[in-house]
Amino acid sequence: MTGEPERRPRTRRRRRMLVGVVALVVISALSVGGLFGVRWWQHRHEEPYGPRAMDGHLLHDFPDVDSTALSSEQSKVVDVLRQQFDEQSGRDKYSEGIAEPWCADFVSWVMREAEQPFSNPNSGSWRIPGVYTLEEYFRGQHRFEQANNGYLPRVGDVVMYADSSVFHQHTNIVIAVDSDTITTVGGNEAGESGGVAIHKFRPSGTSGLVGFGRLGTR
Repeated sequence: MTGEPERRPRTRRRRRMLVGVVALVVISALSVGGLFGVRWWQHRHEEPYGPRAMDGHLLHDFPDVDSTALSSEQSKVVDVLRQQFDEQSGRDKYSEGIAEPWCADFVSWVMREAEQPFSNPNSGSWRIPGVYTLEEYFRGQHRFEQANNGYLPRVGDVVMYADSSVFHQHTNIVIAVDSDTITTVGGNEAGESGGVAIHKFRPSGTSGLVGFGRLGTR
């Protein structure tokens, strides 16, 4: 019994220290979790692929496109894309009601409406639902341009991306070219629920960019 009065204060001090350490750890964890939670929320809601998608910018308004410098085929593509961006119709319109990733469906639908229909090399349909098949189609038409080979994209060209890109395997359409940047419109780009979105970015050095399918037979 002789040492008991001294051991109890030490025990209480140890307990208070332990409680303090645990509290500090919990507060720190909550702070870090909250920080990353806020950033995750902002990234997912401000822009669908992060704050600087494709090392570029997500545009919230359809840009002014000078149609006087475009061919009639290019103008039709831009007009269809502008209308679809305004309408935000959703997947089923472009995929014929099939529940699937619909970026290639969207590109196929736009080209058909612009009187530049595709022909699926496997089925002959206007709709090409896959990016690999879309590349196969353009190669078969001798209209495929490999990325980083010096080709300058033009309005109406179809862009194709590999799975390693920030879009993952994806495709969209060029609506504007300005020096070393391009502006694209694509389906299934706007966040978790999909949608039609506009991105402006620099193709050079963009990871996962496969190539371009040229509009028409030029």
